[in-house]
Amino acid sequence: MLPRFFTLRPFGLARTVLLGAAIALAGVTMAQAEMLKPYKDRLFRYKKIQETLYDGDFLVVEYSKQRDLRDRDEVDERRVYGNYVSYKPKRGRGSAELKANGRTIEYMGTGKWKGGANAIVIYIHGQGGNRFQGMNDVSFGGNFNRVQNLMVRNGGAYLTVDITHFDKRGTADVAALIQYQKQLSPRAKVVVACGSMGGIICWNLVRDGNYAQMLSGIMLLGSPKDPNFLGSSALRRNVPIYMGQGTLDQVYDWEDQANFFKQIKQRAPNYPIKFTLFDTGTHGTPIRMTDWRLVLNWMLR
Repeated sequence: MLPRFFTLRPFGLARTVLLGAAIALAGVTMAQAEMLKPYKDRLFRYKKIQETLYDGDFLVVEYSKQRDLRDRDEVDERRVYGNYVSYKPKRGRGSAELKANGRTIEYMGTGKWKGGANAIVIYIHGQGGNRFQGMNDVSFGGNFNRVQNLMVRNGGAYLTVDITHFDKRGTADVAALIQYQKQLSPRAKVVVACGSMGGIICWNLVRDGNYAQMLSGIMLLGSPKDPNFLGSSALRRNVPIYMGQGTLDQVYDWEDQANFFKQIKQRAPNYPIKFTLFDTGTHGTPIRMTDWRLVLNWMLR
């Protein structure tokens, strides 16, 4: 059953795009830019798109606990079945430290994280997490393993970093890591993906003009909104934004996040932003279910 929010159509849309059209639109988008080649798409693609709004920028995706968790995990929320993963990224995986801002920034990387990457994805964990979360191959339905493989197999780099302070200090540390990576891979496009409270870092990056110019996109996975974004000059910078949210998220209310998406569309109708709502999904569902290849190809085109 679709959320009441969409039954009432509070967005005032004139029409809803049908599923077939949505699939066709996605096909056109992917055809325009195939930087990341297919990798286990049959397993990780959205199984059922329930509704498509804003010409495909807002998707309602069915989340089935039976299909997407119990049938996917050998041990629920702990270990995915082996057919979902490949350990190829482990061959080039390593840890390092960066001295910046009077602090030591600990991070991990795989792929061309030591230089020569054509694209870089950096994952920021939420409160209580660490750099190991985004390198866990078997948790979250193997979705972190997929993004590692997508980057390794396409000449990119994937990094995770420890965040202690979810404020200006943490933002400056991530920015220092981006700057260092850009020195190693000057032509690389950079996407920062933030889980839960880590989204504060993503919003801070995109609102700062000096930091934003290094970004090709931010991904917010079950993260809070940032009301300050609406009144900032960031709206004119057009850094692509992806927001993923579950309807049963008990940490950040999905309707608040969806209405924030609406506000951005009202202020700047052509702003490059996409929202995926996982119907019956919980706080961690966007990390488990977001189609990395679909989103990254849109941002990296």
